[in-house]
Amino acid sequence: MSDLRNVIIIGSGPAGLTAAIYTARADLEPLMIEGEPSSTSDQPGGQLMLTTDVENFPGFPDGIMGPELMGNFRQQALRFGAEIQTARVSRVDLSERPFKVWVGDPDAAAPTYLARSVIVATGASALMLGLESERRLLGHGLSTCATCDGFFFRDQDIVVVGGGDSALEEAMFLTRFGRSVTIVHRRKELRASKIMQDRAFANDKITFVWDSVVDDIVGESTVEGVQIRNTVTDEVSVLPASGVFVAIGHRPNTDLFVGQLTLKDNGYLITDGATSRTSVEGVFACGDVQDDWYRQAITAAGSGCAAAIDAERWLEAQDHLAG
Repeated sequence: MSDLRNVIIIGSGPAGLTAAIYTARADLEPLMIEGEPSSTSDQPGGQLMLTTDVENFPGFPDGIMGPELMGNFRQQALRFGAEIQTARVSRVDLSERPFKVWVGDPDAAAPTYLARSVIVATGASALMLGLESERRLLGHGLSTCATCDGFFFRDQDIVVVGGGDSALEEAMFLTRFGRSVTIVHRRKELRASKIMQDRAFANDKITFVWDSVVDDIVGESTVEGVQIRNTVTDEVSVLPASGVFVAIGHRPNTDLFVGQLTLKDNGYLITDGATSRTSVEGVFACGDVQDDWYRQAITAAGSGCAAAIDAERWLEAQDHLAG
């Protein structure tokens, strides 16, 4: 017989762990299924596990390492009685209550767990270039978040890879700190909106390398530059830089919920107004899986708090109706 839980939290970044802290303090005995260790941001602790210094999270005037911060979140959740399972959810059925959650074999006849409510906190993954050097240098000069890491590159030469609005936003933000910002784009025209292009072209610190792709990121322990290849001439060159920001987009980790929860066109979960309610009653979402605008650890944590409170109040209402 499947184990019935008051609330199951799927995912364990700042949003999921904050939801675990709040639901545990509300005596809901939450089960968090945190994911499995991997080299991507779809892992226990989320994207902060792939960062080094975090200097914009309140309460840490000297900064804190991303993995240490997530470790603190995790210990706090455990302190209040949350149960954490290091595993990956392979299937969910949200068509009726109690909800069904599978861990392991998704084709098993019986689900691993039943849940009165579910909080989705599976996050989003930054799209990468697929280079071996990315794994080695991520957090050592290579980043996917200018807001998080731009400060570390004051008076340095920076490369941004991409050609959409996100890439130009990152580049313009980085001009506050860097000596120069070079945007490498694989086409001869940007995909970004006209207003974003105008702003970037008008910025004296920004230059463009057109019709080019990054074949490698140069450096052993820290970034020293990028090897770029012209897609028209096939010419290969090295562009020196001490910071590289990959800005080719994010992908929400919503594959489990396709066809079950309502998604935006870009794949992010839709929540109801300022709440964490999804299109299925009793299912809540928080963090980057539903936030395609801010994508910050502090906003993710805040939305995890909201999801926990929404779930707690919804469960109370269900108990009242049943009573």
